Amino acid sequence: MTWFTGVVVYLLIWWTSLFIVLPIGTKPVDAAPEDGGWRGAPERPLLLRKLIGTTILAAVLWVGVFAIMESGWVSFRDGWWAYTGPGSSAILPGPPAQN
Repeated sequence: MTWFTGVVVYLLIWWTSLFIVLPIGTKPVDAAPEDGGWRGAPERPLLLRKLIGTTILAAVLWVGVFAIMESGWVSFRDGWWAYTGPGSSAILPGPPAQN
């Protein structure tokens, strides 16, 4: 995994983790505010705490993805899910081509 791929994978995991962490611990307001506003908005969103939690969760998940990708368990270059279409240099299994 190149550093660019690592950063892109981390950002994708972080963004997905944010939506996992956001609803944790939120409680809606009991009554609608007098000056207007939405009743379903959380009373105390604790966004900084959730951003820190998201960063930690994403880092742990990224380490797992990195370990799996570098171990060779999952490879997009070899195996049954490798890309063998136009532009790939993969040699397809089968009988050799006749000249």
